[in-house]
Amino acid sequence: MNGNIKNILNKKNKSKLVCLTAYSKNIASILDNHCDIILVGDSLGSVLYNYKSTKEVTLDTMINHSKSVRLGVKKSLMVVDMPFNTYRNPKEALKNAKLVIKKTKCDAVKLEGGKKIISIVKKLVKNKIPVMGHLGILPQTDKKFTFKGKKSLERNRILKEAKLLEAAGIFSIVLECIEIKLSKVITNKLTIPTIGIGSSANCDGQVLVIDDLIGLSESKFRFVKKYVNMSKIINIAVKKYKFEVLKKKFPNSKHSFKN
Repeated sequence: MNGNIKNILNKKNKSKLVCLTAYSKNIASILDNHCDIILVGDSLGSVLYNYKSTKEVTLDTMINHSKSVRLGVKKSLMVVDMPFNTYRNPKEALKNAKLVIKKTKCDAVKLEGGKKIISIVKKLVKNKIPVMGHLGILPQTDKKFTFKGKKSLERNRILKEAKLLEAAGIFSIVLECIEIKLSKVITNKLTIPTIGIGSSANCDGQVLVIDDLIGLSESKFRFVKKYVNMSKIINIAVKKYKFEVLKKKFPNSKHSFKN
């Protein structure tokens, strides 16, 4: 077993897991000092490319960004999202997951879904490819983005699928926008860590999109907390740069070359 994955598993019931997304080396190298897990999320579709959904993200796009992120990750566990329509069956999933790991040297891949992907997860795990699961809101396929676990039938299904995924061999699972009590039940029932996004502090860890956290996006999701307003900071810096260029204060002799 991957040493980093063993460390993640060992933190269950002992220490909260810190997870954030990254799409480039520069950001990843900063996050690497603070995170247990760095996720190259297909959220880059909306964050970087303004796509309407993650369905438009390609395997090549994920691989290219992941290669950049890998350059900045030295300590954290690096996980890469498998994009939409790249794991429709076990054979396709294995081929593409192998390609992702070979090209990016990531530690694991993440797949969305429950009962439908059990055979796929088993195939990957059997071939020694570590898999992170994802239940609750599934951005790749869901049409309505409302929290999960309102009705008992849905609650029972999600809990059952979490157990099935664990039995299939996943090492952790992201719970997206799952009702507070249900996230607690799932976390207590599983022996693997749960990582929440909009699923309360009952999970074993938390994940956010880095651009949301630092205020570079216009995200209005309830579960997002903005820790700093980088948009404001960048605006101040650019305004100062503009002023100095117009006033011929930049570049000065310090920033120029002279024989």
